[in-house]
Amino acid sequence: MTTAQTDTSGFTTESGSARAERVRLFAQPLVVVLIVGVVLAWVFSSELKPNEQKTLNASTLLTTLGEHLLITVVVTAMVVVIAVPLGIALTRRWAKPAAPFFLAIANIGQAAPALGVLVLFFLWTGWEGLWVVAIPLAFYSLLPVLRNTMVGLQQVDPALIDAGRGIGMSSSAVLRRIELPLAVPLILAGLRTSLVLAVGTATLAVFVNGGGFGVLIDTGYKLQLNRVIVVGAVLAVGTALIVDWLGAVAEQYLGPKGLR
Repeated sequence: MTTAQTDTSGFTTESGSARAERVRLFAQPLVVVLIVGVVLAWVFSSELKPNEQKTLNASTLLTTLGEHLLITVVVTAMVVVIAVPLGIALTRRWAKPAAPFFLAIANIGQAAPALGVLVLFFLWTGWEGLWVVAIPLAFYSLLPVLRNTMVGLQQVDPALIDAGRGIGMSSSAVLRRIELPLAVPLILAGLRTSLVLAVGTATLAVFVNGGGFGVLIDTGYKLQLNRVIVVGAVLAVGTALIVDWLGAVAEQYLGPKGLR
């Protein structure tokens, strides 16, 4: 009876979710561009104070955007380079006993406050700039990709692996041609989560001279310039939403065709 009702209405939970996702993929970048455009138009059409003019100009905004994106790209690259190979290794028979140890370390990295990890690493190394931000944030963002890589590989049907071996594939060929393609959707979902974490926490880079939109927020707060705070916050949120959208697009179009 339930099935009949579902067919009559032409709407199921699954189809509704798919439609909502398609609407979100279409609407999210438009909403972000609209909000950022309105805020920038409001700010640049206002009469800015001399202190605001030093911060709210095209050169400064592009510089902070570049710094913010550079931190995000470097953190993401480090997470992919570390977490994916490690996740693959920890699903192999010879490395499975070590999996709880590495997962515990990754869990600790994400459970710890990002600002605390950042400041402790800064005090320990005495460094400033990009790498003192990127290394702690990569540690903080590691868990989603590591866990999803492992889960994605572990959920592959053993019958498919046996079939691959049965036709003469080597272990590396089975991994490359069967296991990894089937695990890609979950790996991409983990990477999307890590990207959003990296973009959001990159605003903390200001505390170790790492740049990014946190500079605008910090400057506005210290000098009591509300327009500077608003611009910094809106640009940080807008960048996070655009990165999340790019991750959703990648999930939608880069996974195996049969699993989309």
